[in-house]
Amino acid sequence: MDIYSATLVVVPLIIPLGQIFHIHPVHPGIIFPANMELGYLTPPIGLNLYLSSYRFGKSILAVYKDIRVLLAVHIVTVLIITYVALLTLAFLSR
Repeated sequence: MDIYSATLVVVPLIIPLGQIFHIHPVHPGIIFPANMELGYLTPPIGLNLYLSSYRFGKSILAVYKDIRVLLAVHIVTVLIITYVALLTLAFLSR
């Protein structure tokens, strides 16, 4: 499922569930697209890897080897914004 379809299907389910657990609606709104992009970058189903492979004329394995460091940074970033809510909510006016 692509990002836009997943957003239309999943977000109406996530927001009320987050409100039950007293989670600010902005926090899942930032976590969700970050996780979706992580899914688009991880093999074996990483659509962005296939598109990059086709566009640059490289094998999928070569593209994956080129983005390993970026993928590791993205994984760490998603973990940080998921578990440290202050980073995503710090600039909201209360």
